Amino acid sequence: MSTMVEISATMVKELRERSGAAMMDCKKALVETSGDFEKAFEWLRQKGVAVAQKKSARSASEGLVVAKIADNGKTGSIAEINCETDFVARNDEFVQMTKELVDLALAEKVANAEDLLSKSIKGAKVSEFITERIAKTGENIIVRRVSTVDLGGKHGIVGLYVHALGGKMGALVAIESNKDLNGTSLGDMAKDLAMHIVSAKPQFVSRNEIPADVIENEKRIEAGKADLAEKKPEMREKIVQGRVDKLLAERCLLDQPFVKDPSQTIAQMLAKKGSEIGAELKPTSFVMFILGESEA
Repeated sequence: MSTMVEISATMVKELRERSGAAMMDCKKALVETSGDFEKAFEWLRQKGVAVAQKKSARSASEGLVVAKIADNGKTGSIAEINCETDFVARNDEFVQMTKELVDLALAEKVANAEDLLSKSIKGAKVSEFITERIAKTGENIIVRRVSTVDLGGKHGIVGLYVHALGGKMGALVAIESNKDLNGTSLGDMAKDLAMHIVSAKPQFVSRNEIPADVIENEKRIEAGKADLAEKKPEMREKIVQGRVDKLLAERCLLDQPFVKDPSQTIAQMLAKKGSEIGAELKPTSFVMFILGESEA
């Protein structure tokens, strides 16, 4: 075998496009076959790498939701990584891969899946890293969505919860404080709040976030219900407002009954905790991923 053949970037690129294999594998294949394109393609097929592209078209609805918080507690990243079967999702190598990807997302404060795929890991782009794993597992693997919550220099803490039964759902929540917490331990409270989000599935932090058109739509729906048809206009309006207020409260984190103590709302729980430590606490944003759930 000759090793003197010059392997150009164009050759590597063309082989990658045909095979779906990683750039490093394509270059190695061309070196091993002295630059013969067809033999290089066959070499990749023999190694099981070239089939990755075909597998990438297959449905991937299993997988894991993984998340991690920075050591300072002020930044957190969450990701949904999909595969085809629960068997692969439980595989140690797949689990390790998801941890490595969320570690990278956290370190780079990645905003979305496209951003993560463009980053580098272990000497290759994440997109190439995934292609290699597809070839190795024999299943399609997709970085479906990624998000990072960051306090941006403000006082507070980020809460994290991933459901223990299988890693199928998880949440991050940013909790801001009006003062430095001075090492005050709020980790358990922040985790409880993230757990509440996974359980109660709010859509908004507070009513101030709800778009006016959403509120008006709910009013139209309630006003058109048959049981109000015979009511006087002023009575109908009052009933509609009451019903809409109840519906909106169910969707807002601060108005929801705390899952660990339904006798108090989330707002009341935070106010109580804040008074204990002498600070004002307020959630400012959250992210919740449920495996396979359609994005809004």
